[in-house]
Amino acid sequence: MLRDTRWAALAVAGTLVTLLALAGCVTVVEPWQGGAAVASPAVQDCAVHFSALDEAVDRAGVRDAEAARISGFPYARLDRFSASLLERARNEDRAHVQWLTRLQALDAAARRVEISNLADADVNTLQRNGGGRAALLEQTLRCGALLREHDQSSPDRVEKIRARAQVPDAYLTWQRMAGLYGVTQVPFSRGIAKWHAEAMRDFQLRDNRKTAHPVTRHALADGPEPLPNRAQVAALLRRAADNPLGLPDLSEAEKNLLLRAYAPVFEVETGGDYDRVGRLQWTRDGTPQVDVTRPVVYQRVALTRFGEATLLQLVYTAWFSERPSDHPFDLLAGKLDGVVIRITLSADGDPLVYDTIHPCGCYHMFFPTGRVEAVAAPDGAGEWAFAPVTLPAHVVGQRVAVTIATRSHYVVQVRLDPADSASASHGYALVPEDDLRTLPFAAGTRSLYAPDGLVAGTERGERFFFWPMGIPSAGAMRQWGHHATAFVGRRHFDDADIIERRFRIVTP
Repeated sequence: MLRDTRWAALAVAGTLVTLLALAGCVTVVEPWQGGAAVASPAVQDCAVHFSALDEAVDRAGVRDAEAARISGFPYARLDRFSASLLERARNEDRAHVQWLTRLQALDAAARRVEISNLADADVNTLQRNGGGRAALLEQTLRCGALLREHDQSSPDRVEKIRARAQVPDAYLTWQRMAGLYGVTQVPFSRGIAKWHAEAMRDFQLRDNRKTAHPVTRHALADGPEPLPNRAQVAALLRRAADNPLGLPDLSEAEKNLLLRAYAPVFEVETGGDYDRVGRLQWTRDGTPQVDVTRPVVYQRVALTRFGEATLLQLVYTAWFSERPSDHPFDLLAGKLDGVVIRITLSADGDPLVYDTIHPCGCYHMFFPTGRVEAVAAPDGAGEWAFAPVTLPAHVVGQRVAVTIATRSHYVVQVRLDPADSASASHGYALVPEDDLRTLPFAAGTRSLYAPDGLVAGTERGERFFFWPMGIPSAGAMRQWGHHATAFVGRRHFDDADIIERRFRIVTP
């Protein structure tokens, strides 16, 4: 993605006209119609329940967008990784049951968020017999399991959900068509190439260059439990993958253990409060802000495909209050900013590839280790895999340090951190990224993310010039599952094959 070289878009922006009328398109979701006429009364009641819940959620504007809804299957949602498992799930009944159960679990997570964020009046309307949110959630989860079991026994319903198991693209094709993408991608490609050259030069010079600002080191605060060694991690991953789909099925305690074991160090050039890592919260007027008195890093666990194997990914996000403006016409400045670093582990727990983005999906960079080598980009691939640094092969216990520039929050160096340097660090706590979907607000909770997956109020001026590339509100912060990471071509941060297509493992 482009840095300050985004001036390339200005050369063509004056010739483009936005088709605003098309922006109002909405998606109509088909209600459950799984043979209701012959279904049991309990199944019919559950279909009615989901219909009423969906209406209340959409009316209140609290739809959670992390996983995609599947039209006609209100108890199931889909992410890109789950969509990639479809062919494997077709081949064996137990694998299909596990796949469908995973889709139900994705929906259950979203329902917890939506029910938490509903107003009391909406909850009371839906749950007329009392019991409040807890009873409404329990009924929803029970109904989800009942509808899944009903559909699971119907070959027609099984084929229908398989046919609809597609996650919508994070790009708007109509914008690319209206913006003459075939022509306008040319100056964008040149700007991207220029940024790559500048970033590569920054990385090469970084170790020998003095910074005008103090560097604040943020490392994971010490915890009570001992961290695992390489053999223990490998054994844990093997045991967790013993299931029909071969997915690392970890408990929350096991996930937290691994997240702590690999937690990175953030070294931030600190020129002001806008460079301080903190916890997101709502202000009284509904504006998101970062509490810099409480340094936290948000974490999640993801999965990726690599051949026939499924590999674990550990994802860490540090948030800042803003990207401050450098001048009155700074198109990149705005509320909230951050850095996301993802670690893809081998089956035995060794880091294979690190990659980073900002929460807007911008500035995607890859940092392979010595255990992999790059795969050449196919013809017409667009942005592929910019890798300014290759790290030596290393194992659990060796942490990676990410250096972040002041103001812009660009990643300007990634290296292995000396094992004895933690004592000079500010400790941060790890908290679940899911917390951002139900942040305390007024007397209840409210998601950081709007129903379109964007963070309202974080819009950047660049969106007016970059819309021909098809990314909605380019530069705005966004939710997991909505990170388009290439202006030229199509690439999502959560593509199930994003690592596999770009790297091959060269050492055991």
